[in-house]
Amino acid sequence: MHIETLAVGPLACNCSIVADLASGRAIVIDPGGEFERIRKRLAALRVTVDAILLTHGHVDHAGAAADLQESTGAPVKLHDNDQFVYDLLPLQASLLGIAPPARAELDPSLVDGESLRFGTIELRVLHTPGHSPGSVGFLLEQGSDLRLFCGDTLFRGSVGRTDLWGGSETALLRSIRSRLWTLPDHTEVIPGHGELTSIGEERRSNPFCADG
Repeated sequence: MHIETLAVGPLACNCSIVADLASGRAIVIDPGGEFERIRKRLAALRVTVDAILLTHGHVDHAGAAADLQESTGAPVKLHDNDQFVYDLLPLQASLLGIAPPARAELDPSLVDGESLRFGTIELRVLHTPGHSPGSVGFLLEQGSDLRLFCGDTLFRGSVGRTDLWGGSETALLRSIRSRLWTLPDHTEVIPGHGELTSIGEERRSNPFCADG
């Protein structure tokens, strides 16, 4: 399995490509911007995109989803509770001072606990409301190795903001403590922005939720 993460867009969103190079199939998580850069990496890997997955509907995570969908024909999947957040893309863009991106055709069908299978790639959906009502994480298991693409729920030494549309600090901390803290310590965390970390490190030392 090939996994790489690119910091894209005006807020350096972590966009991840998960690819099975043997079969030439891939998924893209959170294409927040810089479509051409993402497209060139996919072309270099010689993979076909089976799906575009959004951890939530904020423009810095979804800004290039429509362009990538047009280029690949892949479905764009989002949790239904973030449909209204995605509908606010023009407003979100204006607040950042950027041009509003094109709108993708959404498949708002992600369900907590479901397994998403694309060839040999399989991820489990974890609904983690708080940063937004429909925030989700994607858990990838490869033998004993676990990786969590958690969007803006948990960062290295921090947590996601909760003052945007539908955000809730209470819900965010509940999601972290009841969903993420149940994962093994060695689970690698690929957050929506910034450096990678692990569940164990954050459970021990994150000042926003380590006491949970």
